[in-house]
Amino acid sequence: MYESLASFAQTWGLLAFMIFFAGVVVYALWPKNRDKFNAAARSVLEENDRPDAGDADADDSTDAGDSKDGRHG
Repeated sequence: MYESLASFAQTWGLLAFMIFFAGVVVYALWPKNRDKFNAAARSVLEENDRPDAGDADADDSTDAGDSKDGRHG
């Protein structure tokens, strides 16, 4: 029983992972996805250090612990 189950899992498991791998490669190399992947690759190189528009108010607030001269104390 164990040997037949192990043989089935090895054979069909290998086939399933090969089909999955082929699907991932086809998805990654599909011409329609090229612009999406290029935009994702360029996004890490952009010089935008500010948070998204939803968090724009967070960097305008001042810390309550700051004194007038800007030193923490």
